[in-house]
Amino acid sequence: MTAPDEGAAAPRRAIPEALDGSEPAGGVTPSHVISAGAVPGLSRGSTGVGEVTPSVGEGSAWVEGDSAGVRGSPAGTPARSSLRHRLADRGIDTGLLLMAPALVFVILLFIYPFLYGLALSFRPKSGGVGFGSYAAFFSDSYQVGTIWKTMRLALPAALFNVLASIPISYKLRGKFRGKRTLSTLLVIPISLGTVVTAQGLLNFLGRSGWLNRFLLAIGAVDKPVALVNNYWGVLFSLIITGFPFAFLLISSYLSGIDPSLEKAAALMGANWWQRFVKIILPLLAPGLATTFMLTFVLAFSVFPSATLVGDPAGSTRVISLAAYQAFAEKFDYSQASAIAILMGLIELIVLGIVMAWRTTLYRGSTGGKG
Repeated sequence: MTAPDEGAAAPRRAIPEALDGSEPAGGVTPSHVISAGAVPGLSRGSTGVGEVTPSVGEGSAWVEGDSAGVRGSPAGTPARSSLRHRLADRGIDTGLLLMAPALVFVILLFIYPFLYGLALSFRPKSGGVGFGSYAAFFSDSYQVGTIWKTMRLALPAALFNVLASIPISYKLRGKFRGKRTLSTLLVIPISLGTVVTAQGLLNFLGRSGWLNRFLLAIGAVDKPVALVNNYWGVLFSLIITGFPFAFLLISSYLSGIDPSLEKAAALMGANWWQRFVKIILPLLAPGLATTFMLTFVLAFSVFPSATLVGDPAGSTRVISLAAYQAFAEKFDYSQASAIAILMGLIELIVLGIVMAWRTTLYRGSTGGKG
């Protein structure tokens, strides 16, 4: 066998190195020298970076091109990594910069107003700093009553929307003629708005509305039935505007349950009720809790309906209306802020109770699409 041609082109760039121990040409220090196990002319005993055993009569050492500079660049040119890589070396993900607009939005439109309102609630209109606005609210039974009136509207409306959405969403899981049309009709109220919904209720359920005229015409009643401008008018409005949200949420949760689970239970002899109670309902329960929380928050903040189709001075004087009157009629900004803070605290208490119950439910995979 013939010895390899020492003059052949090497796979990596060679930097002349002085045999007397002086600094290699190009400013490359011995720390850049790589292992020579696969390089002709270098000892196989070399172990890695910073170690080189040149052959007799050979005056060059092999270096890693990326260590001395950019591969193919002149010797001694320092490597310049991108800003993204330098941030990554410090544990900073540049993808987080995409959250900056959303963060600014949350700070300006949520965090700052909340902190400002919280501070304002501790500065009573009478002067000083303290809990005067909160004490004034709880010392007035007329004001405290708004909490219970709001709860009497929000809890039944949220509960009804969730319970009514379950069988409809369950039935619409299957494929049948007219499914898309029916689904569209169920979510149309989202596009109507509260004012249009209230106007429709007044025209249909009012004392001179279509329903009362029909009941009087057939002799079912002797006088018009009061279904608006009271508690029932606001409750109907909350159900109409809140049902589409509950329906869409529960439909999405049901689509995440694997249909093969029901098929397997049917093969084992379970009827539709047993399949629903033993399989669907346990898997759906966490989604029902989430849906209830969202619809409750939506109903608890009721304001236009309480005025348009309710009795704002009596049975439907909700807490949001009390906050508005303190702000726009009494010009007591401190008490208005205090009432708004109390609204948030009450919602958090209810949500906390539901969340505590939700943690006891099934939290595993449903085997479906999501």
